[in-house]
Amino acid sequence: MEKGEGEEPPFTLHVKFSGKTLSLTVSPSESVSHIKSLLQTLTNVLPRGQKLIFKGKILVDSLSLKSLGLSEGSKIMLMASHGLHQGDGPMNASIPHSSNLMDISLNQAGNVKIEAPAGKSRLERWRLTGIVALSECNLKVVPEEIWACGAAIRVLDLSHNALQELPIAIGSLSSLRKLLLNANALLDKKICWEGVTALKSLTILSLNHNQLTTLPSAIGALSSLKQLQIEHNMLTSLPKEIGQLTSLEILKVDNNRLTLMPSSIGDCCSLIEVDLSANLLTSLAETFENLQNLKILRLSNNGLKTLPLALLKNCSHLCTLDLHGTEITMDHLRELEGWEDFDTRRRYKHHKQLEFSVMSSTEFDEGADSNRGDNW
Repeated sequence: MEKGEGEEPPFTLHVKFSGKTLSLTVSPSESVSHIKSLLQTLTNVLPRGQKLIFKGKILVDSLSLKSLGLSEGSKIMLMASHGLHQGDGPMNASIPHSSNLMDISLNQAGNVKIEAPAGKSRLERWRLTGIVALSECNLKVVPEEIWACGAAIRVLDLSHNALQELPIAIGSLSSLRKLLLNANALLDKKICWEGVTALKSLTILSLNHNQLTTLPSAIGALSSLKQLQIEHNMLTSLPKEIGQLTSLEILKVDNNRLTLMPSSIGDCCSLIEVDLSANLLTSLAETFENLQNLKILRLSNNGLKTLPLALLKNCSHLCTLDLHGTEITMDHLRELEGWEDFDTRRRYKHHKQLEFSVMSSTEFDEGADSNRGDNW
């Protein structure tokens, strides 16, 4: 990492996790939150499931490393909350130990930079780590060296570039588990879905902040997919084949132009979290009642007036239901079978969150407790 004019020099930070050590070269001005986002790619642990501890104190996300007294050689501990991970859980076995002399650093743009032992080429480093982190590199095409890595690649992050297309060669990365293509302004015809849907090991597909208007029916072939994120695009509908994604746990399609959801959504039996906020929905498919594992359902800023009658009864784990900016009233909710049990669950969740200070007072804003009038 080169030092810019007026900037303080970077330093090495050691992160202890699951008996291993990650060495990060960071800028003193970096925030704790940004460090967590980098650790997510490397450990599978979601930022909200990470606790970074220094000298017995939990580090606050918004503060800079310098303000917290971190300096060259400082050691912090990463603790992962149970259940708050991606894919099959924390990648304990794949995290390099400090004795392997492998560093994970940040360049000036804040990108992850994996450094293998001296003398290794970029291609060799990718093969060694299984991680290709090329976000914010001003790329217009995917580097050819990536295809040469084949089955060695598990994580590919090409977010925040200017990619003109995603070629069919993407299908050659047969062991790929995470594919991040956020903020590339990709159009429907610029993605070779034949290549993407050949990725049978893919568990996370993130396409946020692009210009997609449709998803192909072939999306149903991604049988291992657990997270599908397509926020801030221009989707008007989802294919009925989405119901074939029976391993899907998280679906985020907020800030699109959806007018309805396919009834096949009820076949996504593993769904835990669904975000459909800021769309054009006027009704919700009755088959949402079939999602018995659903815990979080976000429907704010839609034209909804009613909910499926058995939603609260059948979705017996539901504890977060965001209906702000809809026409659904408290009177309607109280008439739904299962209301009392749902109300008990959501209140218990909020009390528990407050007790452990998980959420700040400005974030605690859900349901009848905070909405004006009779709206939820």
